[in-house]
Amino acid sequence: MCRYHLPRRGSHCQALPPKAHCQLVGGIESFRETAERNRLSACTRVTDFRHVVADEALSLRTGHPEGAELVTVERVRVLDGQALILDRSYFLASFVPELTAEIAEGSIYDFLEGELGVVVSTSKRTITVERATHHDAEMLDIEGFDYLAVMTSQTFDSKGNMFEHTESRHRPDTFCFHDTAVRSAV
Repeated sequence: MCRYHLPRRGSHCQALPPKAHCQLVGGIESFRETAERNRLSACTRVTDFRHVVADEALSLRTGHPEGAELVTVERVRVLDGQALILDRSYFLASFVPELTAEIAEGSIYDFLEGELGVVVSTSKRTITVERATHHDAEMLDIEGFDYLAVMTSQTFDSKGNMFEHTESRHRPDTFCFHDTAVRSAV
């Protein structure tokens, strides 16, 4: 169910479309793991893969230090034949020394954890709604949607090192995040 509010009409509930893929807010899982859990066919197309150095603007946007060597990867995430998610990630190059576009089309987290021994620990996330850009329309099957759900995350290893900044732009009719909240005593 999805709750939304209409001005002067109150709150309403609407069932999520059957193709909505729920991701877990309180957990960290890869795109492949989310697709498997939701029983969706999935593939990833890498549309940009290059090394960059964080200038002041990129440092402010990502949280990576100015002057840091980064690997940036843009990926189109295809679920059940539709391009629904556009990811732009910035990894500290020192954390992904042998990362290739071919690995990025598979699972970067499988590579990080299985090949490099990185212990992925925590992620800080912000979820917003933003107007779709011309680039979004070129890369995704947005079907006339003017706005996208956008999740920005900074991911850390078990030693507290931030190694990844990712912005994921989702078509809103298939966007769902699930969380279980517990009220703490005041």
